[in-house]
Amino acid sequence: MSKLKKENKILDKLKNVFDITGEIKYKKRVSIKADKKNVSSILLFLKNQKGYIHLNHISCVDWIEENKFELIYIVWNPNNKLTVLVHTRIDRENPVMENIDTIWDQANTYEREFREMYGIEFPGLVGRKEFILEDWDNIPPMRRDFDSQKYALENFATRPGREDAQDVREAIQKRSGEELPDFAKKYSRD
Repeated sequence: MSKLKKENKILDKLKNVFDITGEIKYKKRVSIKADKKNVSSILLFLKNQKGYIHLNHISCVDWIEENKFELIYIVWNPNNKLTVLVHTRIDRENPVMENIDTIWDQANTYEREFREMYGIEFPGLVGRKEFILEDWDNIPPMRRDFDSQKYALENFATRPGREDAQDVREAIQKRSGEELPDFAKKYSRD
């Protein structure tokens, strides 16, 4: 790891200042895990003290088996060309995470999407509740317990004007002459 001097330096600094665990996954990439209450402080520290001025992305993973959502904040420093991934897990039953759009304006878009698609609340988040979905009255659609096939069949397959609709897989199979893979057969309209 001696070649990963910059990576070790930022990881050690974060470990000295915050209660985190972390590792260097790849060259130029440091991954840390932190309690949700420390995430905004870590992100502010990285931005204001260490030059991680660019928020690359925020991602969300639904760990339904653990009853958790994982938020991953990905920030980049243009001077040392290092990326830091800040992972945190929040309760899936009462998903609340601190709003960070005061640190990076573009976080607002991610947080509004996560609010709508996963049901995660970000106190103080400015923006209409309805972001992408219109008149949505079901569970958030990116949660793993949302049954997208059932929803599509109930809401789209039998709508007026769809009487002549074809199953896409069947149409492709007829056109190409290829056999439908076993995993896809359970989704056909038979």
